[in-house]
Amino acid sequence: MNKPLALKLAPESLKDVLGQEHLIGKGKILTNLVKNKKLFSMILYGPPGIGKTSIANALVHDLDVRYRMLNATINTKKDLDIVIEEAKMYGEIVLIMDEIHRLNKDKQDILLPQLESGLITLIGMTTSNPYHSINPAIRSRCQLFELHELEQDDIIKGLKKAIKHPDLEGIKIDDKSIKLIAKLSGNDLRFAYNLLEISYYSTDDKKVTEEVVKSINSKPVFFSDKNGDGHYDVLSGLQKSIRGSDVNASLHYLARLVTEGDLESIYRRLSVIAYEDIGLANPAIGPRLDAAINAAERTGLPEARIPLGTIVTEMALSPKSNTAHIAFDEALADIEKGNTGNLPNHLKNIPDSGYKYPHDYPGAFVKQQYLPDKIKDKKYYQPKDIGYEKNIKEIYERLEKLKK
Repeated sequence: MNKPLALKLAPESLKDVLGQEHLIGKGKILTNLVKNKKLFSMILYGPPGIGKTSIANALVHDLDVRYRMLNATINTKKDLDIVIEEAKMYGEIVLIMDEIHRLNKDKQDILLPQLESGLITLIGMTTSNPYHSINPAIRSRCQLFELHELEQDDIIKGLKKAIKHPDLEGIKIDDKSIKLIAKLSGNDLRFAYNLLEISYYSTDDKKVTEEVVKSINSKPVFFSDKNGDGHYDVLSGLQKSIRGSDVNASLHYLARLVTEGDLESIYRRLSVIAYEDIGLANPAIGPRLDAAINAAERTGLPEARIPLGTIVTEMALSPKSNTAHIAFDEALADIEKGNTGNLPNHLKNIPDSGYKYPHDYPGAFVKQQYLPDKIKDKKYYQPKDIGYEKNIKEIYERLEKLKK
């Protein structure tokens, strides 16, 4: 089988791995594990094409240990049983498992005792967030190592090494074309290698130019993981950026989500932000957001980006207050704790209860107790002196004084 160039360039030693300086290099943890000839079960996680498989392979080659590779999605219980039997035969084995977050319960039940006994040392790999997606029993038996996105300089370094490979004999390529491939790769080294290889074989003179590269791929790729944890990370980034009033970051994360085309997720998250993070500081933002969502729905993509970009800019720059939802959460917490008590009699739906109808009094206000006796002095709402809420705070404080 003709292996892709990316596979042929896979490093066989940690010293050949690009990037990940926080884990690899002098005095770093993975390098020290090799130096001390010791390996522990671990999970490597991060976006595609940044070196998870390369690091796993480099570790087992540097340590010269017996290993097997499985994929949690493709391989069966029988495959796992074979690995366990081999481990029993030789005393131990390293299992490299891709897509570890997709390991089903049956396979987990088989694997867990072997991890516990040390018969199998696991190197799991995933693009998902292991804190959300991996069974806690597996996770607790592994060290978690997050791999960082590669820098463009790392991709360029890898490409310059790749053009010396025998498979690309006679290639002619300048620095501008190499930089373009690196830019289009979205920091995915595997994608960069694949783009370089197809560019080479798509020419009749082995000359790879910017025009050749653009004819194959003209748009940068990025890791969106629309149906996985990466998608929810971007939604989280959008909310936290709006909450933090960083309009540029807010627009960046919105752009990622719009590129995915998942407008429903955008609508839901922005609706939460409008009431959770902006709230009473700018109550008009809710109706304004609804108007923007309606406009986006009517126009559809790509025009939907216009009302969405406008409202996200406004939301990011709006004053923020979370007082209303915090107050309500405290009220809910009291209910859950049983901290309630009986309604005052004059609030019950009974005749001649003694209830005073506020509209019969000046300013539609009359002093009477509304909370149960048990929590009659409870204060859930703590107003902020910001945006429109300044006005609400003044009304609230005036009413509190009248009660006294």
